[in-house]
Amino acid sequence: MASSVGLALGTASGFFGGWLDAVVMRIMDVMLSFPYILLAIVIVAIIGPGLFNTLLAVAVLGIPFYVRVVRAAVLSIKEQEYVMAARLAGCSSGRIITRAIVPNVLSPVITAFSLDVGWLILEASSLSFLGLGAQPPTAEWGAMLASSRQYFILAPHVALLPGACIFILVLGCNLFGDGLRDALDPRLRVR
Repeated sequence: MASSVGLALGTASGFFGGWLDAVVMRIMDVMLSFPYILLAIVIVAIIGPGLFNTLLAVAVLGIPFYVRVVRAAVLSIKEQEYVMAARLAGCSSGRIITRAIVPNVLSPVITAFSLDVGWLILEASSLSFLGLGAQPPTAEWGAMLASSRQYFILAPHVALLPGACIFILVLGCNLFGDGLRDALDPRLRVR
């Protein structure tokens, strides 16, 4: 959800500019001015605890990241010669966006998405650890960590296993995202 909304808002903001760009970017700046976990706690406190509400809050918090990535890519792409040629050929703004801008923006968005997944998992686990995420009997690693704190001295594996699973998954997502960035970014390719 964050990448889809961020792609739409970032594309519109970067391509059309003007007042739309100013409004969208000020809203994103306001969202970025608060600590992520604090804003997530406020959102979940308003809509209620639960796995879906936690994922919704984490998705809303991810939108500014994608808007900024997409807007930066669109600002550089819209000045390219093929976009100017499409304008001179009389193509509509919608056609230019769908045929020239979005296909060239997808590579940074896919890379940002794969790198962002680890952060989103940590945020969801943090909210569940605090009791605002998945509610019992739903199994979630953050909730497992929270419930296993009292047994840490007697049975440390009860807390170490969910923590290790979170660590391995986030590390794997980050390594995958880094490899994907290397594969998709033409500036990093060895000639």
